Amino acid sequence: MADPSSYRPKPGTIPDSPGVYKFRDEHGRVIYVGKAKSLRQRLSSYFQDITNLHQRTATMVTTAASVEWTVVSTEVEALQLEYSWIKEFDPRFNVKYRDDKSYPSLAVTMGEEFPRVQVMRGPKRKGVRYFGPYAHAWAIRETVDLLLRVFPVRTCSAGVFKRSAQIGRPCLLGYIGKCSAPCVGRISADDHRELAEEFCDFMAGHTGTHMRRLEQRMKEAAGAMEYEQAARLRDDLEALRRAMEKNAVVLADATDADLIAVAEDELEAAVQIFHVRGGRVRGQRGWVTDKVEAVDTAGLVEHALQQLYGDEQGDAEQSGGSGGVPREVLVPALPSPAEPVAQWLSDRRGSQVSLRVPQRGDKKDLMVTVQRNAQQALALHKTRRASDLTTRSRALEEIAAALDLDTAPLRIECYDISHLQGDDVVASMVVFEDGLARKSEYRRFQIKSFAGQDDVRSMHEVITRRFRRYLQEKQRTGEWQGDGEDVAADLPGGEVGAAEPAVSGPIDPDTGRPRRFAYPPQLVVVDGGQPQVAAARRAMEELGIDDIAVCGLAKRLEEVWLPGDDDPVILPRTSEGLYLLQRVRDEAHRFAISYQRTKRAKSFKAGALDTVPGLGETRRQALLKHFGSLKRLRAATVEEICEVPGIGRRTAETVAAALASAAPAAPAVNTATGEIIEEDDGTAAATTAAPSDDHRGMSG
Repeated sequence: MADPSSYRPKPGTIPDSPGVYKFRDEHGRVIYVGKAKSLRQRLSSYFQDITNLHQRTATMVTTAASVEWTVVSTEVEALQLEYSWIKEFDPRFNVKYRDDKSYPSLAVTMGEEFPRVQVMRGPKRKGVRYFGPYAHAWAIRETVDLLLRVFPVRTCSAGVFKRSAQIGRPCLLGYIGKCSAPCVGRISADDHRELAEEFCDFMAGHTGTHMRRLEQRMKEAAGAMEYEQAARLRDDLEALRRAMEKNAVVLADATDADLIAVAEDELEAAVQIFHVRGGRVRGQRGWVTDKVEAVDTAGLVEHALQQLYGDEQGDAEQSGGSGGVPREVLVPALPSPAEPVAQWLSDRRGSQVSLRVPQRGDKKDLMVTVQRNAQQALALHKTRRASDLTTRSRALEEIAAALDLDTAPLRIECYDISHLQGDDVVASMVVFEDGLARKSEYRRFQIKSFAGQDDVRSMHEVITRRFRRYLQEKQRTGEWQGDGEDVAADLPGGEVGAAEPAVSGPIDPDTGRPRRFAYPPQLVVVDGGQPQVAAARRAMEELGIDDIAVCGLAKRLEEVWLPGDDDPVILPRTSEGLYLLQRVRDEAHRFAISYQRTKRAKSFKAGALDTVPGLGETRRQALLKHFGSLKRLRAATVEEICEVPGIGRRTAETVAAALASAAPAAPAVNTATGEIIEEDDGTAAATTAAPSDDHRGMSG
């Protein structure tokens, strides 16, 4: 691990001008490429106190051994050079989008003497016009099958074309009218090329001209009483309409735009692109990437634009299909600064490109759809990654190696503490077995031994309670080999009588289900750093447990802490083991937050009626429904309360006495206007004044 100060450029040697810089490791390999409006300001930011850097940035500068830069004239040139170097050097610390699949495109080989329509995957080739990409190859074939009635372009391979030319007989498509059979001279090369160009024009969105021309020819044939020809043209028109329906109109006619959406979490990001040509969605594609560098949504958008248009030239109409650069590029967030990126796109297109965030109307509505697709793509990617057996096995092996465990931790338990500014302190326990969540084993805890905010003390209590229950189950099954102490005696409902017969095994013979807390984990993960890990280990040692590993995962820097170690274990960013630990930790955090919010909601809803003995939920609701609000109920007489169905006089007197002794709740205040919100609308003031569910002040 290198010290950044060992290769820091001398003061005054870095120019204050736009440029591109490269960090290299000790072997001379480029590990990061970046651009800057001012090289001096940007590079200086890397050589500050390393504790102030983002964890990913700190890892990069300590891996590097040297830095160099190239000065350019403008930010646009810097953008172009950055893309070229990223493509050339493939730096490990740069965001690199990878296709979540190889999307198929409809391709027309205009570079051949007899152009061919076919499905293509992979990199684009010279002399080929592309349309798409599409989600499924069968969708392309259905569209082509409809269009071949009107544009009978060659679709056969070179071998089939050559064989038909040799024997002087076309293939089946030539006989049924879905190929013009240039192989046997039914159509000249020039006429076939013109047919292929018409096919490309139609696919590019210029549908109106062809539809009007076919309709006019149909009318002329009908007027000349050539009814068979008119019927064929009518069927051709219907085929074109069905092909057009497959790409529904989503924006105004003649709109050419690409819509880009990003879904991200702390670890990964997914990008989805919809290609709209002629007002119709002509293609869709998506990428997924690990966030190996500290980058926000705007930065992800900039990287996506480089990936998408770095090899494109000309406008979308010239390229056909989804190729080229469209007039509009709609994004969820603008790169900072946006002007050089917009100028770079305009240079590649050859005319002005509008780069903006849609604010209203149809384009914003379509952006919501693209965003939804991006979120689904990210969720699907995570599901596939988590469900892959080989990946899970590798993750468990990496964890075992990093933590120096004897075996892979097949059962992992993770604990998290959550509270709202010290109130409603709760904890969660989530369980992963063989790398998958075991939700039936999840448990929730309320902190009971003290009040206030102390995450370390809370962690000690939770671990103690969980493993006392584990020892209790071992004692009940006769597996406990301790010193005779009844470890469960101080647990609520956990006393075990001396005469009670021992039951065997962790499976309940009556229900067939695992006994609560009966299975021990191989690894306990706590959300936090050294203090939380030390508290968990101390709780286990106090119970005499020394065969369960403990570690902590600090969220800010994603460091793995072990008991008694002064330095954390750093797992590589690409480690499947780190990915699994993060998923376990995030699931524990989610479960704790949901429980804490549930408790908070119940406490806000609790009112004076909740303290009335013998008054259940049904009769409470009946009272509030009858009177409309707690304020009106408080003002009612005993006789008026008795009028409510199901409420007797004794209950009515108890309700009246409870409401009279309880102080009325403070009125709710609208913080925006200063108005006092009355209770007459049936809404309790305590509910109105409930704080929002944001994470400020939320621990865990």
